Amino acid sequence: MPTSSASGCVPATMNSAPFSRLTPIGFLQTFVLELMDLCAEAGISPTEQLIERIARGAGRFFEEAFRAEYGVEGNLDREGYADLIVGLKNRIGGHFSLVSSDSTCLRVVTSRCPFGEGVRNAPELCRMTSSVFGGIAARNFGYARVVLEERIALGDSGCTVAIHLTGTAAGRQDGIEYRGGDEPAAEPEGIEALQSRIESRMHDLWRQMNARRTALPDFEKPSIVAESPAMQSVLRAIETVAPTPATVLIRGETGVGKELVARAIHALSERADQPFIAVNCGAIPEGLVESLLFGHEKGAFTGALEVHRGYFERADGGTLFLDEVDALTPSLQVRLLRVLQEGELERVGGHRNLSVDVRIIAATNCDLERSVAHGAFRKDLYYRINVVRLDIPPLAERAEDIPRLVELILKRLAARYRKPIHGVTPALMERLRTYRWPGNVRELENTLERAILFATGPQLDNVELGATEPSIPATDPGFRALRRQVLDRLERDYLEDALHRFQGDVARVAAAMELTPRAVYLKLGALGLDPALHRPARRARRGDGPA
Repeated sequence: MPTSSASGCVPATMNSAPFSRLTPIGFLQTFVLELMDLCAEAGISPTEQLIERIARGAGRFFEEAFRAEYGVEGNLDREGYADLIVGLKNRIGGHFSLVSSDSTCLRVVTSRCPFGEGVRNAPELCRMTSSVFGGIAARNFGYARVVLEERIALGDSGCTVAIHLTGTAAGRQDGIEYRGGDEPAAEPEGIEALQSRIESRMHDLWRQMNARRTALPDFEKPSIVAESPAMQSVLRAIETVAPTPATVLIRGETGVGKELVARAIHALSERADQPFIAVNCGAIPEGLVESLLFGHEKGAFTGALEVHRGYFERADGGTLFLDEVDALTPSLQVRLLRVLQEGELERVGGHRNLSVDVRIIAATNCDLERSVAHGAFRKDLYYRINVVRLDIPPLAERAEDIPRLVELILKRLAARYRKPIHGVTPALMERLRTYRWPGNVRELENTLERAILFATGPQLDNVELGATEPSIPATDPGFRALRRQVLDRLERDYLEDALHRFQGDVARVAAAMELTPRAVYLKLGALGLDPALHRPARRARRGDGPA
């Protein structure tokens, strides 16, 4: 008999027993494993989303069969619910038992998985247990969060599953949340429950992205720290805007975590089972941006040997996150506006319109209103992307978040560098809380990483804050330093002359220099030049020109 499957793998369920011992359960288990592999390869649906839909539907059928056989009417009580889920699992080859039950939580354990050893090759199958248990509980109790505390699929000796019946009882535990019908949970959702729900959805997507990795440490999971009132307001805004189709503009300094917030919006939206694609517009070479965003046809330019689907097409049905959106050139701004208005695009070198359904989340660390006023950013595009605006506060305004951020960052770094670092001293924590952090969370990460490399004890007691480039000796600066000084002086002179010629119009200066307006603004900022001083109205007020 052939031993290869359609996906090129040998199903674990078929290898674990001789052909003569093949059972109906083993037969169906093999089909499920193969279905998951084929769907993953074909890109039909994220595997866990597929399992979720199958398991929820099957759970309803199992509950109806249980009610019919035992004459159960109305909502199940905890005892009836426990009988249903334990009996269900044991009838298909498990060895489950109830170990604890109270008004807020039930906990069941097993030493044998119904899927046998095959589950170690497909840990996504654990989602079936979660979805069946959670869906039934939510229908009868209004709310459930299922936490897979131990899993045979990840190498544990057994499985332990906790079904929490209130958000408060679940706290911040990493689990999958279920709600009965279209109604919210009976109790009002506090900020901790909201944060836990957001992180749970983000973790679901994170697992899908890492589906082929069987052991994923907790410290790698994405987390939004919101101990401060400012970040708690951001969480509430995420909760409000995520279910809507509105375009979102995220504002915040470099390093505050704008992409993390964008991922949270996507995770709570109806598009969560569709792609999330993040693009840093400022990091792409200017000549490639159009092709990467909108795609190109074969032969559109030298080297275009085949059709290329751009980020918009790849994000169809999902969310496209455009970081540093202010870096787009005027021509690209026009094309982006068209996609937002018409839902259509045309590949580079193409002659037909392609329809796309993409939610745009844009981000910037610049003053877009000022860019609009200077003509560097289109006003109509600004209004299109600024339907909802979220401002992420700098780390200096959220000192309450620093202890938790330090804890999470140190866990990740300690594992990466294999160092037994368990925290920082109280004195150092106070220094970290009062420092201004101009580089925000990214600077905090870099600071702790430098410190952990040289740490010798279980706690960090000192870090370098506000580190700058080494100072230049007061001796002869050398050729390279002199060359840099000359180039800076020439660039300043050229920019001042260009600003004067174009009367402070940065867009025209950028066109003359063959740069983006954003690049020119960065140069002007670095050299301390203000284009407004070269505009006619300003010169008239200063007496620099005719009245």
